This record gives sequence, C-alpha cells and structure tokens, in this order.
Amino acid sequence: MNRTKRFTLAALFGGLLAGIGSKAFAHGGRHGFGAGPIDPAEMNERIERFVKHLAVEARATPDQQEKLAVIAKDAAKELAPLREQAREARRQAIELFSAPNVDRAAIEKLRATQIRLADGASRRLTQALADAAEVLTPEQRKTLAERAARHRRGWHRG
Repeated sequence: MNRTKRFTLAALFGGLLAGIGSKAFAHGGRHGFGAGPIDPAEMNERIERFVKHLAVEARATPDQQEKLAVIAKDAAKELAPLREQAREARRQAIELFSAPNVDRAAIEKLRATQIRLADGASRRLTQALADAAEVLTPEQRKTLAERAARHRRGWHRG
C-alpha cells in the first residue's frame, strides 16, 4: 500500500471514530470523547438546563417541559453505555494502526462494529427527536427549528 493510500485510510478511519465519538457520545465541558464515565446526576442536571432553555425558546408549558426532560433523560441513559464502547474502539483503532503489520480483517471488523453502534445511536436519537416533536406544537417546532438554523454549531446562547 502506498503512502497516500495509508494516509487516506488513517484519515477516514480516524475521522469515523472521532465523528462517532464527538457527536454521539460527547457530553460537553470536561466530558469530551476521552473523558471518563459520566456522572448520572450531572448528566441529568445538564439535560434539565438544556430542556429549560428549549422550553423558554419554544414557550413550552411546564407539562411539555417535564415530558421533554423524561424523553431526553431516557435517551441519554440508553446511549451512555455506547460512550465507553467508543472509547474502547478508539483504543483498538490506535492499536491496529500502530501495529507492525496491517490487519485489514481486524480493521474492517472494527469499522463494521462502529457503524452498527452509530446506527443504533442514530436510531435512538431519531426516536427521541420524534417523541419530542410529538410533545411540541407545530409552532413550537418551527420556532426551535429556526433557532437551530441560525446557529451552525448547535444550541447555545447568543
């Protein structure tokens, strides 16, 4: 394999793992991709703040806010174990990449596993999004969609 192909493979493989890790499993603050386990109480607190922020933006009722918090907490609880699996996959990828011999079968197996995990996470996030959409009115969804469209980097103040 020539140098360009090796670099391209490394970039794609690393990008896949980094993308899965940072998007699906990152928690913000000190809980980025390489951080340790997420404290459930801290995760719930962050979810409560996030939902409260969304509720203000969408002028959601207290009942809607409570339902949204339950949806988000349930999804986060189900997705939390995937974070450790992503950390382990990163460790395996580094090990495979730095090995004296290229083990294409092991690399492909790791890639397929990560795609399966990402698909599962994507399905769960999509379910939570649809559940949240059913809680909100069309006008509230439109308000939140417009807010999201104005901010390339996601939900933040400013």
